[in-house]
Order: sequence, then C-alpha cells, then structure tokens
Amino acid sequence: MGVPKFYRWISERYPCLSEVVKEHQIPEFDNLYLDMNGIIHQCSHPNDEDVHFRISEEKIFADIFHYVEVLFRIVKPRKVFFMAVDGVAPRAKMNQQRGRRFRSAKEAEDKIKKALEKGEVLPTEARFDSNCITPGTEFMARLQEQLKYFVHKKLSMDRMWQGVRVYLSGHETPGEGEHKIMEFIRSEIADLGHDPNTRHCLYGLDADLIMLGLTSHEPHFCLLREEVRFGGKKSQKRCVAPEETTFHLLHLSLMREYIDYEFSALRDKISFEYDLERIIDDWILMGFLVGNDFIPHLPNLHINHDALPLLYRTYINVLPTLGGYLNENGHLNLAHFEKYLEKLSEFDREHFSEVYVDLKWFESKVGNKYLNEAAGLAAEEAVGKDNSLCLAALDGSRDSFCEDGEGDDMFEAEFRQYKRTYYMTKMGVEVVSDEFLASQACCYVEGIQWILHYYYHGVQSWSWYYPNHYAPFLSDVRKIADLHLTFDLGKPFMPFEQLLAVLPAASKDLLPKSYQDLMMSQSSPIIEYYPLDFKTDLNGKQHEWEAVVLIPFIDEKRLLAAMEPYTDHLSKAEKGRNRHTECALYCYDKELDYLYVSHLPDLFPNIIHCHARVTPIPIDAWRVSQDYVGRRIDRSALYFCGFPTLQHIRHKFYKKKSGVVVFQQSSRGENMMLDILCKAVVCSRMQVVEDIAALVLGKSVFVNWPHLEEARVVVVSDGESKFFLEEPPGVQKLYLDSTPPPVKVIYLNDKEQKDWVKDVQGITEHHSKRKGIIINETDVLLYGQLLTGRKYVIGQNGQVHLEKQWAKQILPFAYQTIVKDIKAFDSNLARFKTLEELFPVGTNVFIVGNPHYGAMGEVQDSTDVTSEGRVRVVFTVPCEPQLDTLIQNQHKYSVKYSPGYVLASRLGITSYLVSRFSGSIFIGRGSKKNPHGEQRANVGLNLKFNKKNEEVPGYTKRSEKEWLYSAAVEELLDEYLERFSEVFDFVARNSHDDVFYEDDIWPGDDENGAEKVQEITAWLKTHPVSSSSRASCDLQILDAGIVEKIEEELEKSKAKKSSKKMRVTVKPHLLFRPLEQQHGVIPDPDAEYHLFDRVVNIRESFSVPLGLRGTIIGIKGAEREAEVLYEVLFDEEFPGGLTIRCSAGRGYRLPPCALINLSHGGRLEQSSHRLTAVVKPQPASSTQRTHKNQLDGLNHSPRSLFLPTQDSGKEEEFSNVWQSLQSSGMPQKPPAHWQNHVSGCFFVCVIMHMPVCVGGDVALMTFRGLTVCQVKLSNGLMVHGPHCQFEVEAKEKAALFALQRLNSVSSFPLPSALFSGMQPVRPMSSHPAMFAQPAGQCLIVVFSCVPQSYLLRGFVSPQGQPFYGGTFPGAHGPPPSAPIGTHNQFVPLQVTKKRISGRKNQEVRQEQPNAARPMGSGTSPLATVPAAPQSGPKTPPPTSSQEHSEKLAPTTPKTPKQSSNPHTPSSASKRKHRKLAVNFEAAKVVD
Repeated sequence: MGVPKFYRWISERYPCLSEVVKEHQIPEFDNLYLDMNGIIHQCSHPNDEDVHFRISEEKIFADIFHYVEVLFRIVKPRKVFFMAVDGVAPRAKMNQQRGRRFRSAKEAEDKIKKALEKGEVLPTEARFDSNCITPGTEFMARLQEQLKYFVHKKLSMDRMWQGVRVYLSGHETPGEGEHKIMEFIRSEIADLGHDPNTRHCLYGLDADLIMLGLTSHEPHFCLLREEVRFGGKKSQKRCVAPEETTFHLLHLSLMREYIDYEFSALRDKISFEYDLERIIDDWILMGFLVGNDFIPHLPNLHINHDALPLLYRTYINVLPTLGGYLNENGHLNLAHFEKYLEKLSEFDREHFSEVYVDLKWFESKVGNKYLNEAAGLAAEEAVGKDNSLCLAALDGSRDSFCEDGEGDDMFEAEFRQYKRTYYMTKMGVEVVSDEFLASQACCYVEGIQWILHYYYHGVQSWSWYYPNHYAPFLSDVRKIADLHLTFDLGKPFMPFEQLLAVLPAASKDLLPKSYQDLMMSQSSPIIEYYPLDFKTDLNGKQHEWEAVVLIPFIDEKRLLAAMEPYTDHLSKAEKGRNRHTECALYCYDKELDYLYVSHLPDLFPNIIHCHARVTPIPIDAWRVSQDYVGRRIDRSALYFCGFPTLQHIRHKFYKKKSGVVVFQQSSRGENMMLDILCKAVVCSRMQVVEDIAALVLGKSVFVNWPHLEEARVVVVSDGESKFFLEEPPGVQKLYLDSTPPPVKVIYLNDKEQKDWVKDVQGITEHHSKRKGIIINETDVLLYGQLLTGRKYVIGQNGQVHLEKQWAKQILPFAYQTIVKDIKAFDSNLARFKTLEELFPVGTNVFIVGNPHYGAMGEVQDSTDVTSEGRVRVVFTVPCEPQLDTLIQNQHKYSVKYSPGYVLASRLGITSYLVSRFSGSIFIGRGSKKNPHGEQRANVGLNLKFNKKNEEVPGYTKRSEKEWLYSAAVEELLDEYLERFSEVFDFVARNSHDDVFYEDDIWPGDDENGAEKVQEITAWLKTHPVSSSSRASCDLQILDAGIVEKIEEELEKSKAKKSSKKMRVTVKPHLLFRPLEQQHGVIPDPDAEYHLFDRVVNIRESFSVPLGLRGTIIGIKGAEREAEVLYEVLFDEEFPGGLTIRCSAGRGYRLPPCALINLSHGGRLEQSSHRLTAVVKPQPASSTQRTHKNQLDGLNHSPRSLFLPTQDSGKEEEFSNVWQSLQSSGMPQKPPAHWQNHVSGCFFVCVIMHMPVCVGGDVALMTFRGLTVCQVKLSNGLMVHGPHCQFEVEAKEKAALFALQRLNSVSSFPLPSALFSGMQPVRPMSSHPAMFAQPAGQCLIVVFSCVPQSYLLRGFVSPQGQPFYGGTFPGAHGPPPSAPIGTHNQFVPLQVTKKRISGRKNQEVRQEQPNAARPMGSGTSPLATVPAAPQSGPKTPPPTSSQEHSEKLAPTTPKTPKQSSNPHTPSSASKRKHRKLAVNFEAAKVVD
C-alpha cells in the first residue's frame, strides 16, 4: 500500500527520522523482512521511459538473486530472513491494482506510439509487460521456482545463511507481501518467549510501512529503502551496485519520540492517562484520512496542502473532551471518532470560504451558478422531497446560520450547493438525499474500520471494498456513533480470478487462452469491464500518477459466472498455477545431503550437495486473535548501537519553518527543531578545556547525536589552545582510567584559529540545516576518529582478542553534542580465544606482508609451530599481468582534453559559446517580448553539470579551475555550428540572456522556429552523446581504450597459466582472515591506491568471488575514508558483475575494506622507506624520447594519479643522491654510478637570457571582463594569450604560448647535456629548487626524467604535498598550488615588474658575495620553493676555465655555452600537433 507524498512529508517534518547511510553504517539486526515486489519491479523494468529497453527473464532472475543476496549481506540478520511476494490481494486492494495496471498499459502504448511517429526503430523482441508481476502468471510461477532454488543454494553453500531461519512466502500464498510480514511479526510478538529487544529491519518502498511498523509497538524497528531523490528525471537509471547505493534508514524508535513531541501538549490537558502507545495508534488512524490504496482521500484534504498538521491540531483540541482515545487496538471508538470528525468538518467550511470569492466572480462571468443545479432541484421535487430537508441533510446546523443575517444565509446556501454539485458530478447521482448521504457516511466509516483491522489483525473480509472513486465531505460523515460494523471473512480470489479482475485487455496474453475472449469478444458478458479508453481525474492532485482512473468496478458474481464455462478448458499446468499454497520455512541441516535439480541448468547449475530442510507453514498459522493486546514495553537504560534515541542530551523542542534540507532542497513546511540546552560554564575557558581534555582525551565517546557513532577522541580545542595525544605513528589505543594518555598542549596560531572557527561554523550549519538541531554557542571542539570495526589481535601470550579499529581520518565534533558514559549493548564478543580457533585447518587467509603480499592461502596443520606463535599456510601465487609497457604508453589510448579557449580558437568562436553550448541552452516558444507559455526546449549538449558536480566521461572533464573538453566535443560543436550557425550567432549577440526564443532566432516569415527546434533536438537524440552516462567529477578513471588494453594483457597472462604453491610458516599478525566480525576493517591501513594498481577481493560470500584479482580503473573520492569506492576490472567474469567501461560482468565498485592492494605490497618490497620528494611526469615530445623506459604521458584526467613503471635500480642509492643534491651546491661532475642510470637522475639546467622581451613589450587588454595579454618576442613576433579572468593568469598563459611558439620556430633550443657522455635531456614539469641562484636573472627549468621507483609512491606535488592528498587514499584533495590544466612541456614564464628591475640592477647583484640567495618573485611559482638548508660550502671549489665556462655558477650572469650540435627543426616541429593530456595549444600565430 502507498500513501503518496507521505514519506517525504514525514521525513521533512522530523528531520532526524531518516538517516542516509552507507553499507558499513547499517546497525546489527535480528530479523530482516523483504517486500519482494519492489525488488522484482526494479530488476525487471528499471526505466519505463525507455521504449527500446529489453531484458531477458534469465537476466531478471539473476538480478533479483543478486539484489537479495546483497541486502542480506548488508543487513546480516542473526535469526530470521523473511521474503514475501505479493499473493492474491483482498478485494479492497484490487480496485487500486486495476486502476494502476490500466494506466501503465495505456502509458506504455502511448510511448510506443510517439516513438514510432518520430521514426524510431524499436527492437523486434516483445517488451517486458510489468503487468505480469501479478499472481498466477507464467512469469510469477517461473520466478517462484527460481526463488526456491536460490534459497536452497544459499543455505547449502553460504555460511552466513546457515544459522538463519529463512521464510519464503510466494505469490501462491494469499495476501500482500508487507501484510504477510506483519502477520508473522504479530505472531512472534504474541509468543510468550518473544524477546522485546528483537531488532527488526523491514525493506520496502511503500510509505505506509511506517504505519505498519508502528502498529507492532516494537522499540527497535527500522525501515530500509534506497535513497529517494525528488525532482529528478524519470529517465535516470537507478544504479544497482550495492556499495554505491545510498540507503535511507528510517528509525521508528525516533518516530515514536517525535510523535510524543508532536502531541506533548496533551499531557496537561487530558483527564485520563497519557499513553504514548495509544497516541501512536490514533496517529496511525489519522494517517488514513488523507487517502491510501483502499479508500480515497477526503475532499480538499491533501498532504502537500498541510492536511496532516490540520488533523493533528484538531486532535489536540478534541481529545481532552472525549474521555478516551479514538483507536482502541484496531477497534474504532465510533462515538469518539464522530466528535473528532465533527470538529474536523469545520475545515470544509473554511476551505469553501477561500474559494467563495472566486466562485462569485465566476458566476458573474458565466451567468449561472452550477450546471447541475436546476436538474438537481427538479429531481428532488419530482420524488416529493422538501428542499429544506435535503439541505438539512447536507448540513445539520441550519439554525446556527439563520440568525446571523442574510450574508451568512447566502454563504451557507452556496456551500450546500457546492457540495451538491460535487456529488452530482463526481458520483453521478441525480438526488442528494438523506439516504444517499447516510450510506456514504456509513461506507466511509466502514472502510476506516476495515483498514484498522487489516493493519492490526489481518484481513477481516476478503470481499469487502469501497464502492466509490470519491469520498464524502467531512461535514457529511455524521451520525455514525450507533453504527454496527461487521465483516464477513469470505475467501480470497483464486489467481486467475484476480488476473481477470485487474488486468486490462492490452495484457490479455498473460491470461490462459481460454479466458482471453472474455476481455476481447464483444459478446462477452463482462466486456464493459475492459474499456480500451478511459478518463482520469486529478481531483485536486498535481501529478498524473495521482489521478483517479475512472473505470468501472468489477462485479464479483458476474465475473465468476462468466469464467465458469471456460474453467474446464484449462490445461494441467494452468490448473497448477491457479491455486493457493502455504508459506515455507527453510533451515540448514548438515545431516541432509541430496541433489537439487535446477529448472534452468544452463544458468543456475544443479546443487549437488543440498542441505536445506523445508517445512510448510499453514496459511492461517500466524493469525492472532483480535482481542490480543500487546505487553507494555520495558524501556531499560540499555542503548542498542544504531537505534537512535533523543534521550541522551537535554534539549527543548518546537515547530518552526526552518527550511531544513532533507531531500536536496529546503522543506516548505514546519520542522520539528531540537534546541540543545548548553552545559553551564562555571570556570575559566582554559580551565574548562583542560577539564574536558582530562575527561575525554584518549577515550571513546559517542558522536553525531542522535544517530550515535563511537569515536576515539584525539584532540580537544577551544580555539586558542589545543590538547592532543602525542602518540607514535600508527598507534590508536584507548587509554583506560588506570593509564594516563600522553597529552601535549600547544597554543593555536592565527591560521589554526581561523580553521577552528570554520569547523564550528560547518558543524553548526550542518546540524541546523540537515538535522533540525540548534547546538547554540560552541566553546570546545573534540576531534575524533570514528570506529570502523573490530579486528582480532594476537597478544604476547598467544591469546586472541577483539580490538576496536579507528579511522585514520580525524573529524571535528561540538562538545555539547557528544554522549559519554552510556551502557551500550554490543554483541561483538570475541568468538575465538586461541590461535588454533582463529586459524583452523582449511581456513582461507591472505598475507599482508612480503614476500607474496596479498596472496590467498589455506591454513594447514600447525600444531608443531603454534607454540612458536606461527601458522603454516600454503599460498597460491598466480602469474600477474605485465602492465608496465601499457602504463608508459597510456597516453596513446587516453582521451585527450583541452581547455575551452583551445576549442574556441580551433572552431573560430568564443570561449563563451563553447562553455554555453556544452551545457544547457533553453529555447522558449514565441519571442522575448511575446512568449508563448512556459514550454522550453533544451538544445544544449548537456555535457557538464556544475551544480551536481558531474561530467560526461569521454567528452568533458572538470579540473579545479575550469572545464576541459575532448576532441569529440570539438567535432560535435563543429557539426552543430555547420548545421545551425544561426543559433550560435544569436547566442553570441545576446550572451546575457538565460532563455532564448524561437521567433527571435528565426524571425523570417518563411522560417518556422518550432520546426527548427524540433530538428535540433531530433539531431541531438540521434547522436551517441544523448545516451552517454554522467559520472561524478570526483571520479578518476581510466578510459575505455586503456581498459581494453588491460583486458588484452590479462588474457596474455592467463595463457601462461603459471601459478605456484608456496608452503610457509607465517607470524599470525601478517595474516588476514575474512570474518563477518571484521567487516569494515581495512586489512592494511597504510596502503595507498592508484590507477593501474592490482588488487584482490577479500570479502567472502559477496558478489565478487573471494580471492579474485583485478585492476583499479577508477577511484571515486569521498569526504570519509570508508566511503571511497574503487572501480575494479576483475580478471574473470562473475555473476552480478557490472559493466564499467569493460567487458560485461567483469567490473565492480568496492570500498577499501574489501581489497588488499597487491601493487602496494610490490612497492613495499622494493623500498623500506618513504621518499622525500617526487615529481609528477609530464608529456614529452617524440624526438626527445631517448630511453625505452622513459615516462611519456599522463592519464587523461587532470587529477588522475599517473603510475609509472617500477625500476629495479638501487632506490636507496638514488635517494641518497637526491638528498645530497638538496643539501649541497652543483656537483662538479656526475657520480660514476650515474653512468648506468641515465634515465634515473635529476638534472637542473639554468637557461640564461631567455629570448622573450618582458619589459614594456607586454600589453594587457580587457574585453567584457576578460583580460588578454600580448607579448612581443625578440624576433618581432606578437603572441596573444587566451581570454582569462585574472591579469596574472593572462600573463602566465601568454608567456606559455610564447615558449610554445619559440619551440615551434626552433628559436628556443634545448640545452645540451650538463656532463659529457650523458644523453640529451627533455623538458619536464616544475620541481623544487635544489640550487640557490640570483633572482630576476634566469629561469630554472627542470629536465630529464625521474627515478621510476620514486614515482611509485607518494606522488608529491611541487610544494611537497600529496598530489591527491588527504588523510586517507581517495580523500578530496586541497586546491593545487598551480592551476590544474597548465601541464605542458615547458615551465610557464611569469611576467612581472620585478624582472624589469632585475635587469637594471644586474651589476649590483654581480658585486654581491657568492652566498645563496632566495628566488625572486619573477621566478615561476611552479619552479620555486624555499631552498633547503645548505650544509656544503657556499662557493664551489676552483675549476678550470673550460669547466667554469660550461657550468652555471650563480655568480656569473653569462649565457650557457651552447651545444656543438645545436637544436634544429625536426619532426618535433614539423609533425602535426598532438593533443596532449592537457593541451594549451592555440591556433598558430601568423607572422
């Protein structure tokens, strides 16, 4: 059942109610219940907007199994797993099912018709008819068999399932899925042995599950569903990878407390006992009045028009006068309910008064009040009715308004006529009589009572249904106190009877052939029940899916009579589908061992050793008596982790329109705000922070109230001072009372104080804008590490214990929001005490040490070595693919991206047009002065989404500063420009407009703007770009071309089939055993992940097989460590695998806790220490690629991690060389051991007297807020830079263009080798200065390539910071020091005024001593950092004159001696310019 918009309204009114969680944040549950129909619909027709979509039954079954498996693994139920598929529904539900299926068939038909009219070619295969998800169809029968197979398989093969009772209630068991679940829960609660602290999780998509869960009155009850995104496009396909699925966990424990707050005013008003359980029962009843699947909503009572607050206010006003509650355990107290409705009926009059003025105006224009008024009066007179009596029937308070004068008389008359018209037009009655209104009132109240029974006691009548499409007015539901409501239980429909009752004629093929003529033949006695066309009525709603479907109700007797002659014609298989069966209980029994035969052996193989025991459960076994009343809940002080409560922090509450953001946009209604009452501060500020530090530092507390998470406090700060733990690296321990923590105190500097203030502001805003919590003034912040899981640790005595593991990331929390000293229930008790128990024979383990890092092995008999604290394991070490060559040549297969101004220069348009057309451009009907309606067409390419931070891989890429575009965008824009140049011209002339109009773009009389717009949109839809998928800009990826090459390398390594077995004894701390209790623990917290890294899956019983190896092809960064996701291309295809730019079924997205990084182990094996400085390699020109291992290319992503090949050279030796270079002057000659490692050394070349005139020959021009820099070269050429927003940026890029131009005309020769015998060098990116030099005299350019082993770790930026840094791998990096996108073969030359003055004062600098000087401001920021302290002599030792002329002495301002073989134009300057990973080339400058 669904209550439209109820879920959103309730989540926004009570902001903390719905928690957005990832897989690792879901708490521990005892019972998991799945409403399977939501899963079946999602897996079979995920996108109804796509008329081309086709899917096979086998794929549907596999996807359903995969999703169920994933939900089980995420929730990990301890006791019960219940899967419920909708069976035959009660007759009351069939009316809604019938309307829904008729509408879906019509919508599908309309979509296909529109597609054919557009000329689209549809697939020849039949589309999936979602109406087949109805009990009794062949599809559901086959699905039931496959679900049985799935349960047998999981119980027999998956240890996670073997300790759980599994219930499968299929489509053959009568009842809706969620109500069969609730029937089971009621039965469990009524059991005398029921544990009141049982933790329930109900998965489903229907909003009414909130009400169903609350009827149980269980304290620990949660609802799990996928994240709901309102306002998005229907065509957006839902992602199915569970690791990237965001879930909403709605806590009914909080819902109960919020309801208590909502009606707290009643505590002092009512004379009887205030009972929250009874208040909740009445709250459920009030929810039925806004409509549901069984009865329509009351007129003008809509959720989005604040109907629910009206119901609550009325309840608070009325309840004190009643002497009792409305809902008595599912039984309606009619006397109390009548008084409540009587008070509520005032709303009818208030609503009419709001529209009364409009009606009077309408009458003045039309001339008569209501079309049906005369006909209605005449009909009433004809039957001898007195008009006043009929009006009295419409309103029982005539006497009250007769005394108020003529105005009130007129208003009341209009009001009565307004209601009369409603009944005549909506219900088609001619006479609105007393009997008619009484029957309407009785029928409506009967419906409310039937629903209450259905929710609290199960079905009380299978045949009852509400016989109208509309409900009566509140003011007409009167005189109900004396009604006697009884229901006849009857029997449920048989499956085929329901099919004929709910299916439209368009779905006739889902019926047995013998029944199909009843839908199609004109001679059929029930043909009028299957109209081919029908009307819908919004009835005050806004969306078409909410409209009332006006089709006739099925007459049960006529339907059964029409079916009877054809029943004997059913085949044996059809008769087998037309029956009811019981639910089944499945349990693991290791004593059983039999063959289970699969119905689809090609897809799902037979189960050779099946250990599942099946027990049938009678249909009525779980029915509980109506008289049963649940026991009172014993609310102990015990806190269950993951089940939030508002009790732990003192606060006050109130309702206010605060615009809390729960669903992507601010809420419009009232929010229940929680205002924390601050703790009194009685001491000085320093004393307070010191006391708090002594109380919590080094201890665990609970943060993120009310959704408490455990965290370890490592820092306490008040914005002026900071108390922190002074621990060795890698140590994360809790300091108990007996062990004082190592605390250090420092005072914060100005920057740290500003950061502290920012943290406070961010915490305050998040609490108020997302949670609806006012935390008030914050004096103290705690910084803590969240609990990630528990890991088995071996003590010194060989004993095993569970130890809490904490995240590396440190997060701030306001002190007044933390909770400490609470007793929390924790079921994670250590199951293993000894080494033998932790590592029994046959256990799969992974090694996290070298050699063979990450290899999977099997534990052998270790009794002889256990005493030594070791475990014997046989490891399997497979052959790894060789990706080194591919990594070096990746630029050949990558998509190359360029900034917008480069595309603009090539296309001959402005950068503005590139930016505008690559996004969204809206064209409206008519002209700007005379628009025709609000309809707009988007004719943009839709390749970038700034607000959503999304890009389209292969087309666009977002850097920190600007958008980059591929050649595909250039080609697309070029074609667009050629086809519709007038659109570009008009947008360029009207750049300040947000919307453009057809008649303005095509003003000619012979031009049809609407046809042109349709032509553009049709052309865009035919282009592949229209079906391209978006991706987060935070995602670093390898392109499909590179992934294809990786797959080729994998196939080559498979052909070798060379894996070896290694039998070793290992220290147990180097072994990682996949255990449920260790879920969430990262095996090696020090591992860093990069693209191309080889990894292995270490999670058992999940989608990816245990031990399967793969390659990282994407990294999705996140704010929190545990939420980082890695896209992995696995070596083998597996069921449930995704297609991520790779072959089908080989990709998956996994968090770091699911992987061991094999490449990290290889890096550790080559080096036992970390490097101090590493630079990022840059693209090189083809003529300078002199070494086979030279690094020459970037991955296309401007933020991607380039991973060079590994080098087997002596890393420690190179490290020592590098350190010596940093701490000394220029070496006189190369060390001898450099001769054999030419490509593994750093060279620094100082280029003197650059041929760029940088004084008065630099001109700046401003146009429309953009700056262009013009540079005059020494040879007379003028070079213009691109349009930039800032002057400094314009100068830098102009200088960059000048350098590129000089290189292209061969006037900028590359320097010769510094040392004789060395190979020529190539230009490279900026690097920290190693040698001090005068400022303003020369430009440092770093050449040569980097030792490859250096580049394998750290990826340090020019400033020494991690290139994509953070507190964990994949963290969002800080903004880079230089604009990303300025990578090129040369260091940009920064043009500043100091360079001019530097030349003037040249003689002064020559006379200064030879001491090292800091770099001047004229030096490129990309090439300079503060020099390291120099330990060597300040002046180099004496050398010969020849040596002196060839070296770059900092005291001599001479030009470096040119090479004997000067650089001449070669292929580097003659070849066609290749698009680099980040290409800033513009059109060539014309002399």
